[in-house]
Amino acid sequence: KTAFHRSQTLGYRNGYAVVRRPTVGIGGDRLQVNQLSQADLDELASKVPILTYGQPRQAPPAQFVPAHVAFDKKVLKFDAYFQEDVPMSTEEHYRVRQVHIYYYLEDDSMSVVEPIVENSGIPQGKLIKRQRLAKNDRGDHYHWKDLNRGINITIYGKTFRIVDCDKFTQV
Repeated sequence: KTAFHRSQTLGYRNGYAVVRRPTVGIGGDRLQVNQLSQADLDELASKVPILTYGQPRQAPPAQFVPAHVAFDKKVLKFDAYFQEDVPMSTEEHYRVRQVHIYYYLEDDSMSVVEPIVENSGIPQGKLIKRQRLAKNDRGDHYHWKDLNRGINITIYGKTFRIVDCDKFTQV
């Protein structure tokens, strides 16, 4: 024996480094460690891994993610309307105004926006700025569980009737 170098175990395939198992030992002798007989392979296939390695470990719990990160930019959109009295008109006693109620999951705040109609003569746009809205005198605030189709919610003396919601809110 004249070749006592260690065989190379690193190769490249498609530009990526790949580990190769050595088949030749020091001195050029064939390694018997890497070659298993059919009887050895059959014996390994019949073994139960739990007997060798024990019970598998449970997956680690999911990392804590704060609500302001988990629900960032997630908004529930409800379509609603309210009736507005028209006191100085003989033609109409009230008018129905359509609005969108946005509920922000990030911080449980809400806003009410009326779509702008050109040349309507009525002030439109954002009726209630984004804020946490009280639902009663005890200081409780509206939660997403309080909002659903077909219910009335009262905000600052106006009663809004929720009639529909978008696809994201339905799910």
